[in-house]
Amino acid sequence: MVCYIFTMVTKSTLNSSQPVSRTQTGVRIATPVLKVLKGLAEYKDMSLGDLLEGIVLHAFDGKTPFSPETLATIEKLREIYGCDLTSADSHRLRDPERDREQEPESN
Repeated sequence: MVCYIFTMVTKSTLNSSQPVSRTQTGVRIATPVLKVLKGLAEYKDMSLGDLLEGIVLHAFDGKTPFSPETLATIEKLREIYGCDLTSADSHRLRDPERDREQEPESN
């Protein structure tokens, strides 16, 4: 028995797009994470902004944003760029440069 699994793509699916207004933002992000994200965006032939929007929108819906194949690509990019940060590190990262900026001046 042969079973086919497919996604039906119609003209309405291909042409459907939701207009949005976008805002340029200056987000600070850990350098190794940014390198992996930029590498993945390049690999997927999309902008970094589109990749981030997709990740966030999937997260908002409680869905995983990546296929097993993409997760394997991410793992390779993490090795290439030396990104050893994990979800366990989130909300616990410090920025030494920012810490220096906020230190009170000594007289």
